[in-house]
Amino acid sequence: MARTESVMLALGTEAPDFSLPNVLTGQNVSMRSAAGPKGLLVMFICRHCPFVKHVETELATLGRDYDGKGIGIVAISSNDAANYPDDAPQSLAVQARELGFPFPYLYDESQETARAFDAACTPDFFLFDDNLKLAYCGQFDDSRPGNNIPVTGKDLRHAMDAVIAGEPAHPIQKPSIGCNIKWKD
Repeated sequence: MARTESVMLALGTEAPDFSLPNVLTGQNVSMRSAAGPKGLLVMFICRHCPFVKHVETELATLGRDYDGKGIGIVAISSNDAANYPDDAPQSLAVQARELGFPFPYLYDESQETARAFDAACTPDFFLFDDNLKLAYCGQFDDSRPGNNIPVTGKDLRHAMDAVIAGEPAHPIQKPSIGCNIKWKD
């Protein structure tokens, strides 16, 4: 299990634009259409990564807990599906249905969106405020596979609560750790 840290983008970075197909509907979802009045959470995840598997149930819970609170949420998979078939859109759709993801799950076949975000690992989290400026880029929480720390999402939840309240997220943010994005050759 390779451990890759997220690239910590500068707070205040503008949200990159995207328009990607939802694996459940085939309909494109854009950055602007996904954003809520309070902001946007973009999560780079996939199906096969043990780090994502460790938190995926709590990701679904987070989506339900924050539904209707003003922050739009999308998940994006950018992995090379040819070499990682578990991360192909059809398989991602199964994951979304099994977990009951209440947010769109998008597929970035060209990997251009992952590059625009400077996404490095799965999971990788980018929380933007109501001006679509980066407010949080970091870990879900301190839990990792095998460390016996409960999965709560506390770091991301604190940041989302701050953004909803119109306040800055805590400036000290720990990088996410996960599997590297599976780039095409």
